[in-house]
Amino acid sequence: MVSRLCLGSMTWGSQNTAEEAFSQIDYALDHGINFIDTAELYPTTPSAAETSGGTERIIGAWLERSGRRGEVVLATKIAGAGNRNVRPDGAPIGPATLRTALDGSLKRLKTDHVDLYQLHWPNRGSYHFRRNWTFDPTRQPDGQAEEFHAILETLAGFVAAGKVRHVGLSNESAFGLATCLELARRHGLPRIVSLQNEYSLLHRIFDLDLAEMCHHEHVGLMAYSPLAAGLLSGKYEDGIVPPGSRASINPTLFGRRSAASAPVVTAYVALARQHGLDPAQMALAFCMSRPFMASTIIGATSMRQLATDVAAAELKLSAEVMEGIAAIHRRHPIPL
Repeated sequence: MVSRLCLGSMTWGSQNTAEEAFSQIDYALDHGINFIDTAELYPTTPSAAETSGGTERIIGAWLERSGRRGEVVLATKIAGAGNRNVRPDGAPIGPATLRTALDGSLKRLKTDHVDLYQLHWPNRGSYHFRRNWTFDPTRQPDGQAEEFHAILETLAGFVAAGKVRHVGLSNESAFGLATCLELARRHGLPRIVSLQNEYSLLHRIFDLDLAEMCHHEHVGLMAYSPLAAGLLSGKYEDGIVPPGSRASINPTLFGRRSAASAPVVTAYVALARQHGLDPAQMALAFCMSRPFMASTIIGATSMRQLATDVAAAELKLSAEVMEGIAAIHRRHPIPL
């Protein structure tokens, strides 16, 4: 079983030092979180070729120093096609890149296995990362099922060798998930157990087809950016950009911070304060209340922020708060 909250790690090695990351991991484990998510391309904000893999090295150093590997459910991800920070040629996910990537991750993490190995994004592209307005699946090449089959066969080898316990997808669609599930059924290949997609009060497209599919197929959502890169914490109110924040490095927060989202953020923050709630905790508690949620991924650059986020696991939202959230969502269904 994994904890309701998962500790994200993408700032470790960029906005956070190794020692700060160690403190975050210690705090999280001591407060009931047993799940850590990372990726071969981390850290981000910013992302660069010379820093790729740095976060996994930090986690590996902590595992080696602490001796607490048995207490952690460890997840990492292989980068999809087009990322030249990880692979200079931007090679897609396939049998060869999977073998190289997994061995590299295991070496950096200083472990003989990962509990969850995920495909960070599909080779064919997707509507995630604010690409939903220009998404055109008719441009995707044929042969997607064959590509997935080769990937799943390679992952099956990892599972048989004991290097990977479970496999998951990320930034995927209903088509990609359905294809993988059917191939697994038909050929006895590893079954997808999780889908790591963006989900927050501002970004709820998962509520439609993917929620239905995940319910019937028993696939859990791992929600990333549940605070919409910090917007829902209220720290960017009135146009304020705190020094060292993500918006001080990426002003639009990868397209989330805009004129369209601003009034919606204001409405949710005001709702939280109207009911005496911390805005970040309300946003996280909402995510954790969703019936399809396996774990909600939190990320923090300070211990104070981490403590606030971790405490959200104890919060149950009242009917009045949920009604307020529903009313705002009806007025602003897709602000991102």
